[in-house]
Amino acid sequence: MKETRHERILQIIKNQEIETQEDLAEELKNRGISITQATVSRDIKELNLIKILSHNGKYKYAQVAQNKNANISALANIFKNTAISVERVDKILVVKTISASASLAAEAIDSFNLEGIAGTIAGDNTLFIAVRTDEKAEELLQEINKMINE
Repeated sequence: MKETRHERILQIIKNQEIETQEDLAEELKNRGISITQATVSRDIKELNLIKILSHNGKYKYAQVAQNKNANISALANIFKNTAISVERVDKILVVKTISASASLAAEAIDSFNLEGIAGTIAGDNTLFIAVRTDEKAEELLQEINKMINE
């Protein structure tokens, strides 16, 4: 069932511009697959789907390449192109991004497996990075600043 659902999801996003999880769930329902929002969310993560800007200026789901190194490289590029600024507030780094890009930036940071990061939380255009020590927070601040300003 899961494999079939994943195949359908990939088919849907290849042929249609799907902007939200709700849109994806609705399309699956139209094809006879009843699904919860939580399952859609898990499927999106398992399938390595990201949102990209479509030709009409709206965001849509697309699949990232399966090669892990290519994924990390693509996510680094996405981070560089979506992050606007970073500031440190104690052991938390606050990254401002372009609208609707904070979750992509968080996915990039998570994929880098950087030492000292406890976790990330993303909103629409703001990403919080919880860091375990003051020293690591300062190191990561400098690293992220370099990425943003390259």
